[in-house]
Amino acid sequence: MTGWLTEAVPRGRIAAFRTVVYLFVAADLAIFTPWVRTRVSVPGDLYQPLLIGRLLPLPTPTAAMVAVIFWSLLALALLAATGRAPRLLGWAVCALYLEWMIIAMSYGKVDHDRFGLLVALAVLPTAGRARHGDSTRTEAGGWALRVTQIAVICTYFLAAFAKLRFGGLDWLTGSVLARAIIRRGTDLADLIAQVPYLLIVAQFGIVAFELLSPVVFFLPPRWRLAMVGFFYSFHAVTIATITISFAPHLAAMTSFLPLERVRPIIWARRLAGRPAPVTDAVDDDQAEPDTDPAPASLGGQAPVVGRPAGP
Repeated sequence: MTGWLTEAVPRGRIAAFRTVVYLFVAADLAIFTPWVRTRVSVPGDLYQPLLIGRLLPLPTPTAAMVAVIFWSLLALALLAATGRAPRLLGWAVCALYLEWMIIAMSYGKVDHDRFGLLVALAVLPTAGRARHGDSTRTEAGGWALRVTQIAVICTYFLAAFAKLRFGGLDWLTGSVLARAIIRRGTDLADLIAQVPYLLIVAQFGIVAFELLSPVVFFLPPRWRLAMVGFFYSFHAVTIATITISFAPHLAAMTSFLPLERVRPIIWARRLAGRPAPVTDAVDDDQAEPDTDPAPASLGGQAPVVGRPAGP
């Protein structure tokens, strides 16, 4: 079990995942949750903090407090996306974003699509330094990704549990999707709704998919990626029919993907006809002078080093 939780992954994957997560935090502030800033215009009596907000305890948000959190979090998230000072910036972003979410969800509505992202923000600082393209494998980074993956799957599985706990079997045979289409459906959803019993079948399918989502951990790598692709396609259909995006969840779900293969800067250099820079296989503070040329069998690339002693 310990080996599964800390399965080593390339540091380049950690660097790419870190960039995706922190850039999403910045985008979330500007695109998805800028409405949190309007909460300060609501009477303070309506602020009913979540349990964590009561335990800490956290003050009732004011206009100045929310403004400081917004601008500080935006700046720190963009800096953290560069990979510099991963622990200092990572913990700062985690704390500020948690407070941002507590403010957002303390007025009567709690979104469950934030769980995986919050877990990712909590564990990324523990992954240590990582550079894009670094093939050195790290167990600390593997643990951070695995914990995020577990949170993503728990979001699905516990959602099905909540449906059956509060809605019972009536959730499966009721008019849940029909009401959603009436409230916020698209033209595509209107076409689907005209097919007899299709919405009922879809409700059974949704619960079955959510209950079976942990199967992803038992599949071989290729099939695991295929199942994650199905997860993304499910959310694409959700956006196209009832305009619910689950964007934070989708960002956290990239923890399943081999992100180290996505190298936009390298691709841009190749398109421009410029040679791509050679990336070291170790961190700057671990690098040693290279006096021997790379073996010819590797095409001039630096050889992959073994698993390091620490993150």
